[in-house]
Amino acid sequence: MRIPPRILSVTALAAALFIGGPATVSATAAPAPSTASVSAGFSAAAVGDICYSDLPSQAYDTLELIEQGGPFPYTQDGTVFQNREGILPSQSTGYYHEYTVITPGSSTRGARRIVTGEEYQEDYYTADHYASFDLIDYGC
Repeated sequence: MRIPPRILSVTALAAALFIGGPATVSATAAPAPSTASVSAGFSAAAVGDICYSDLPSQAYDTLELIEQGGPFPYTQDGTVFQNREGILPSQSTGYYHEYTVITPGSSTRGARRIVTGEEYQEDYYTADHYASFDLIDYGC
């Protein structure tokens, strides 16, 4: 499987969002996020990181569909994610979009999602229906 071009390290994302610096591509591992609250209005501990290789196999399918532009299994896929929980960095409405990660054996959409951010091309994974997020690190 081809790794999507949405490669961004946690360090580069933090620099771009919190310091206002340019986002640069990095394949090095980033340090674990701190537990301190940051000025963007969310707890950095709520947004962790996950290696691409540690995602469930169904997440790879979802990421491939995102790269292809669909078709998606659910009509809600690709819709605007509102970030009502305030866990992801604050952005204007329409910045984030959500996609279902199929949960085997579930008769519903389940709790797993990929949420994408447009400007910095970041991808977040949640396994607990938006209670926490992990930034996908494509470099590990």
